[in-house]
Amino acid sequence: MTFLNKLMTVGAVTLSVLSVTSSAVAADKKILLKMPIYYGSHLPGLGSPAKYMADNASILSGGSLKIKLYEPKKLIDSKEILDAVSTGKVQAGYATPGNWGGKMPAARLFSAVPFGPEAPEYLAWFMYGNGAKLHQELYDKAGYNVKTQVCGIIAPETSGWFKKEIKSLEDLKGLKMRFFGLGAEVMEKLGVSTVGLPGGEIFPALEKGAIDATEFSMPAIDKRIGLSKIMKFNYYPGWHQQATAMELMINKDVWKSMSETQQAVITQLCRAATVDALANGEAIQAPVMRENVKNGVKNMYWSDEMLATFKTKWDEVVVDQKAKDPEFAKIWADLSAFREDYALWSSNAFLPRKR
Repeated sequence: MTFLNKLMTVGAVTLSVLSVTSSAVAADKKILLKMPIYYGSHLPGLGSPAKYMADNASILSGGSLKIKLYEPKKLIDSKEILDAVSTGKVQAGYATPGNWGGKMPAARLFSAVPFGPEAPEYLAWFMYGNGAKLHQELYDKAGYNVKTQVCGIIAPETSGWFKKEIKSLEDLKGLKMRFFGLGAEVMEKLGVSTVGLPGGEIFPALEKGAIDATEFSMPAIDKRIGLSKIMKFNYYPGWHQQATAMELMINKDVWKSMSETQQAVITQLCRAATVDALANGEAIQAPVMRENVKNGVKNMYWSDEMLATFKTKWDEVVVDQKAKDPEFAKIWADLSAFREDYALWSSNAFLPRKR
């Protein structure tokens, strides 16, 4: 067979495969996913992966799948997203599992873990360990009719914006502070009174004196809500959130009604959105940190003593949570086993970091 004949044969096979694929897509019934999101789509990593999904679903599905994104509070209250997806009021929703800590305390382990895994290790547990399985099982056991999957992850956050330098634990005691997830449990043990506030409410609360300090996210996101305008001490590292995973939730009945092609489009879109969010988050922080310094912000790094104290209190929180919640204990045991195994690799493979 000549080269030309071989090329023609390959071309014919390719056209045949494309024809079959095209026919399969054409045969799929059209599905619209109305998807409210917890964080605005303008926020890198927190809301941008949802927009990434919405922008590409129709293209990759050949027009059979469309995602209509609703910004926070435009369709339903953000706190109602999980229940709305479960009952079928909306077909899909986008948030981070830690948003449901009041309903399922162990869900916070699928969002961000103090002194926990960085993004690569976290994703390894989700995708190639038992993370995704345990994530779904928790929602199933709690009676939620949702299919959930990781759909975005962000780089480390900073661990606090303060009006003055924090020189000791005494400087923390008595503060009213916005804090998220499991990290808030640690701060409570240190005498800090914590509250959970959505991003849009943080700046007004600081202005009015309703709270004294806050953490929210990465520098590039904190910039969007104006924290550097009124708070001048920004503390690193983000011991409470070295990585924060986002999730896409789809009503299970809707998920089951999708074709294999449509389900595959959703799954692969989530993976692509996750990579995009992580890469973008890693790329855009340094310029904002330098800009903050020009505007009078001091980038601070917790002392070894303070970090050791945070870690000690976190260990106490783990003991408390395991005693109160069997699901937390089960998930924590699995994550810990995975991390212990992973440590053999990470401790040998990576160069030591220098500040």
